[in-house]
Amino acid sequence: MTGKQYVRPVQSNWWLQKRSYTLFMVRELTSAFIAGYSIFLIVMVYWASQGNEPFTRFCDGLKSPLSILLHLLVLAAALYHSITWFNLTPKIMAFWRGEEKVSDGAIQGANFVLWLLASAVVAGIVFAVARG
Repeated sequence: MTGKQYVRPVQSNWWLQKRSYTLFMVRELTSAFIAGYSIFLIVMVYWASQGNEPFTRFCDGLKSPLSILLHLLVLAAALYHSITWFNLTPKIMAFWRGEEKVSDGAIQGANFVLWLLASAVVAGIVFAVARG
């Protein structure tokens, strides 16, 4: 039997119909900002490998208001993405302690504590290198 398969039409703004869909799409969009910043970091490493003078010129360009604004935008995107991801972790990973399921708050809290510790370690390294 041959027939035409029914394909339900979907509007291009389907994700604006429910708040949860919109927040999901915003979180997915933040991935593009993170990918772009990763490329920026690769370019920064390239300029650092070219010597002190080219790297200094590159860093001087980062002092512009547009550059600072873009960095703040990427920071906001990274924070939003990280926070929403950590809040979703209990929904995608179930941890058990014997017969008892670990609470959602404990899983989220552990993620945030580890994030804070990793950030503190990175900040410590940056400050130690900056002091010389």
